[in-house]
Amino acid sequence: MDYESLLLQSLAQVIRQKRSEQNYSQESFADEVGVHRTYMGSIERGERNVTFRNLVRVAKGLGILTSALIEEAEIHLNKK
Repeated sequence: MDYESLLLQSLAQVIRQKRSEQNYSQESFADEVGVHRTYMGSIERGERNVTFRNLVRVAKGLGILTSALIEEAEIHLNKK
């Protein structure tokens, strides 16, 4: 698997973990950030190459900087 795919999977895991830590269901979080629940699910499974616009929405919904979200995904990936 190439680095971009691995990073996308890592990002998916970080998003899912942070959403869960904030006690959001996938559906309620999708509503909060303005995306469809099935789209949110595909992001969290790493099936979609999330657009920058939606990545910003997700980060904002999680209360963190977009750059911090990406950095966490990179750190998570490099720990594997």
